[in-house]
Amino acid sequence: MHGDDGEEYQVLARKYRPSTFADLVGQDAMVRTLKNAFAADRIAQAFILTGIRGTGKTTTARIIAKGMNCIGPDGEGGPTTSPCGECDPCRAIAEGRHVDVLEMDAASHTGVGDIREIIDSVRYRAASARYKIYIIDEVHMLSTSAFNALLKTLEEPPAHVKFIFATTEIRKVPVTVLSRCQRFDLRRIEPEVMMAMLRRIADGESAQIDDGALALITRAAEGSARDATSLLDQAIGHGAGETNAKSVRAMLGLADRGRVLDLFEMIMAGDAAGALAELGRQYADGADPMAVMRDLAEITHWLSVAKIGPEALDDPTLAPETRTRGRELAEKLGMRALSRAWQMLLKALEEIAAAPNAMMAAEMAVIRLTHVADLPTPEDLVRKLESSEAPPAKPSAPPPVPNGGTGPAARAETPPQPPTAGLRLAASGAGGAALAPQPADPLAAYTDFAAVVALIRARRDMKLVIDVEDHIRLVSYIPGRIEFHAGPQAPADLAQRLRARLEAWTAARWAVSVASAPNEAETLSETRARETAARHATATAHPLVAAAIEAFPGATVSGLRTPEEIADEAQTAAQAAALEVHDDQEDGWDPFEDD
Repeated sequence: MHGDDGEEYQVLARKYRPSTFADLVGQDAMVRTLKNAFAADRIAQAFILTGIRGTGKTTTARIIAKGMNCIGPDGEGGPTTSPCGECDPCRAIAEGRHVDVLEMDAASHTGVGDIREIIDSVRYRAASARYKIYIIDEVHMLSTSAFNALLKTLEEPPAHVKFIFATTEIRKVPVTVLSRCQRFDLRRIEPEVMMAMLRRIADGESAQIDDGALALITRAAEGSARDATSLLDQAIGHGAGETNAKSVRAMLGLADRGRVLDLFEMIMAGDAAGALAELGRQYADGADPMAVMRDLAEITHWLSVAKIGPEALDDPTLAPETRTRGRELAEKLGMRALSRAWQMLLKALEEIAAAPNAMMAAEMAVIRLTHVADLPTPEDLVRKLESSEAPPAKPSAPPPVPNGGTGPAARAETPPQPPTAGLRLAASGAGGAALAPQPADPLAAYTDFAAVVALIRARRDMKLVIDVEDHIRLVSYIPGRIEFHAGPQAPADLAQRLRARLEAWTAARWAVSVASAPNEAETLSETRARETAARHATATAHPLVAAAIEAFPGATVSGLRTPEEIADEAQTAAQAAALEVHDDQEDGWDPFEDD
């Protein structure tokens, strides 16, 4: 493609690519560090540049390469952070034809063979430049063997060799490589800086584009200078001479920000019919349902952050009327409703991406959002329950007790009540039962460590029960604080699991710590085994038991029960029998009635 003057057209992203550090926008910290290093002649042997796409990693690598090899217009210059752009090395590097500056895309050269070529060539001095420079883009794509082959050369390269790596996935680069490089993190471009850069490019192209359109492009670019420049190039062509926010919005498939706020207000007010109608109108005007849902999620996040820090409302990419409406909505909506909307919108985005019809999925998401928008909060429900009168208790006559109140039924007039978490029964004035909170201290029931073990058993976490009984040697205990010495076979996460479970079950804070000094206290399993052995020895020594064992050779004591255990079992059996009799009487059968 050629312009009117016969010159080949160059896209704006390449035409306005920075050629010096002064042209590089939004990376002041990195530029300052490099300038100081060059001025002090402390140039690192290897650099690694990381950041999101389009922030200038490869561009920065080329600027560094030019600065290292620049000789100035007079041919006498040294390494500088302000390359002249006129000398032969500067021009050759800018055009990508310098024989001593080698660029390699690691995405297409991942193997150890490609790296071996570099290793073999580093021993030779630069042909015409001060330094031989290797620029490897997307370095995280190299294989493990390729990284390993590069390590030794990277740690001790010849004085005439420099490496510059660029990557968007710094976490995939081995630590052994990172430790041998000077790292620079290129940041996302701030909105104000991005809009100023776009305005400068638009003026350079004599393009008529308003600030609203630049704000939309800046928001869509998400901090990437290359994305912003490419979108500006597209917007200038789409606007055909004069570009405004409406044309950019149509180009990006976005709905009007004000109309998205209208839709958001209808949803949060629970107006399902109005919200669906507005969504349909935006769809008819060319808005993408996925883009509308993203805008709703962005507004939800913006308002949530604004409730915590009002400075979020001063976003330069938003129009003044949008900021005013946002301030009003942030004051009116609760954080719980916004958090719920955020979670549902994230789910809706997944559904729209997978649905065969995006608009249908978006409409279903709007229906769900409007349905839950006016649901009362848990606090409102509790307040409503507390203010409402308790229903009258259903009168029930006790089961008839024959023979003047003797028998099992008389001993179990009231069946045992199931335990409740955080609630107790209190007699009301009308004779009914009302729910009242337990005492304020949630740790009052755990006066000793045995109560804690009983709680773990009641929750049926048998692995934790076994670990606690087999490995904990208790040092000290007060409600809410446990200190113990762990045996050598104890799981490493025992203290952490015990604390997490207790806090979840009791809704109170627990401090669980492991003592460093060994402790001679017994574990619960050791105590139980010792007591069982003592009881076994006592039982075996009893004359009757000894006589039985003597009379039956080979007999052993297989089980022991204390009088207390026998009494507890009898009481439990009696209660069960009483409940069974009570149930049968309710069914019309009387065990005391004569045949």
